[in-house]
Amino acid sequence: MKVIEQSADARRIAAAQSYIETEQRYGAHNYDPLDIVVERAQGVWLYDVEGRKYLDCISAYSAVNQGHRHPRIESALIAQAKRATLVSRAMRNDRMPAFLQRLTEACGYEMALPTNTGVEAVETAIKLVRRWGYEVKGIPENAAEIVVFNDNFHGRTTSVISASSTPEYKRHFGPFMPGFVLATFGDLDALARALNDNTAAILIEPIQGEGGVNVPPDGYLHRAWELCKERRVLFIADEIQTGFGRTGDLFAQDHENVKADVLLVGKALGGGYYPVSAALASAELMNLFAPGDHGSTFGGNPLASAVAQAALDVVLEENLAENARKMGHILMAGLREIRSPLIKEVRGRGLLVGVEFRDRARPIADAMLKRGIACKDTQENVLRFAPPLVIQRAEIELILDTFGDVIRSF
Repeated sequence: MKVIEQSADARRIAAAQSYIETEQRYGAHNYDPLDIVVERAQGVWLYDVEGRKYLDCISAYSAVNQGHRHPRIESALIAQAKRATLVSRAMRNDRMPAFLQRLTEACGYEMALPTNTGVEAVETAIKLVRRWGYEVKGIPENAAEIVVFNDNFHGRTTSVISASSTPEYKRHFGPFMPGFVLATFGDLDALARALNDNTAAILIEPIQGEGGVNVPPDGYLHRAWELCKERRVLFIADEIQTGFGRTGDLFAQDHENVKADVLLVGKALGGGYYPVSAALASAELMNLFAPGDHGSTFGGNPLASAVAQAALDVVLEENLAENARKMGHILMAGLREIRSPLIKEVRGRGLLVGVEFRDRARPIADAMLKRGIACKDTQENVLRFAPPLVIQRAEIELILDTFGDVIRSF
């Protein structure tokens, strides 16, 4: 019997290696993933092709805040898939109106423009605020500027990487789009210096995720928002990763009573089932777009609308922001109790937590994976913990116990 079990284990390991080799052979090498081949997932758990179980602390970069395969979202997807999935924006569909109403009312905005991926929402905002700059503020043609911040991450398109300060995101991809002005994240004086008569907007993540879970000083976001109002500059909040409960509020901007002129959402809006994103703004601002000015074939399609409405309902009705706040407090407090010369800082808010090391974080991530916790390094020396918002205290304790054991082993 033991020989048979070992043989089955060997077959599973061989199968996993085969998946990895096939991906490496036929797929572009634009990612450096953890060597786990996921076969299925449920709630906060991942299961690989070798039969092993892992606690997910990545959440598909906050795209599965509701947990993997939430039954309410799954039911909405299946029901809609049996009716209609895509008709394009060449005609109307019966699912998008209710979704847009639910989204705008829940987020506190008048209108939304639905797209698919996060970077599409960012591109939408760039076009919208530039048009406002020319047609409302009176900025000279082709002179509009958008202030962005060091260590930002807003996506991978050529226009959006033009706003990046990270060299590896830009190497040999130029020439770049002009019109972006870089300021130091968290520095109000630097922001004030960057603003001028040609500034149409600032584009900011309330907490920088890919940049290393960088949390600005208390009060910074609110003062930056006030400064924009004083200087007649629009405020774009990129909440694609921080939104829908991740930081312990519905949106990270809520923590400082900020209401962005343009709010960008995505990731968790699709509930882990479908890519859905949107830009939200006032009717006055959004109505600067006329037919033909901007669009998306898949944006607002019936399947996306049904899934996103269910995903939003789960976040709101199951109080995921509150759970993120409670569980995040336990997680961060526990991480800060683990003393080690390897650790430089623990920072974050809600269930978006980063541990900064004095050296590379990838070996720590690999060691955690061997012990059944899937978490990922970012900015080389930061390990990010961002589990689904349905996580409970027992799983938080598992993270802390495992992390402590790993740190002591180095």
